[in-house]
Amino acid sequence: MPAANDVAGAVAAIAAPLAEGLGLEIVDVEFRKEGARWFLRVFVDRPEGGVTLKDCEALSVPLGKTLDERNIPKHEYFLEVSSPGLERVLKKPADFNRFVGKNAMIITAKPFNGRRKFSGNIIAAGENEVRLEVDGKPIGIPYTAISKANLVFKW
Repeated sequence: MPAANDVAGAVAAIAAPLAEGLGLEIVDVEFRKEGARWFLRVFVDRPEGGVTLKDCEALSVPLGKTLDERNIPKHEYFLEVSSPGLERVLKKPADFNRFVGKNAMIITAKPFNGRRKFSGNIIAAGENEVRLEVDGKPIGIPYTAISKANLVFKW
């Protein structure tokens, strides 16, 4: 059986043009086992605003059909197409740039400046790094150092 990351990558490549045709973008794709079941989750957004249930359905139907035709993944799974939510994942420099001024949590793969977890306001997103204001001070974190990043919703 291919690795979950291989399946997620293949699904993302198939889903991207389908989503684009609907004015949507793929934010993330996860393929993971939870208990005895496999879940394929495709998170989508609309660059100029949020997504609706109709948007998710409009992608889910043709995507499910295409995946079945191509036998990806090769075993039973549950397909979920949804919004990335308020605390959406941030993966690409464009994601960080889009959310300048918002709060984010970044976890690095290895300690960076003596720590691995950074929480703060995104103040800039360049080609090679994102800049956060952490504890009142700006810090640049290279994208290559990031293992996980997401927005943080504050009430």
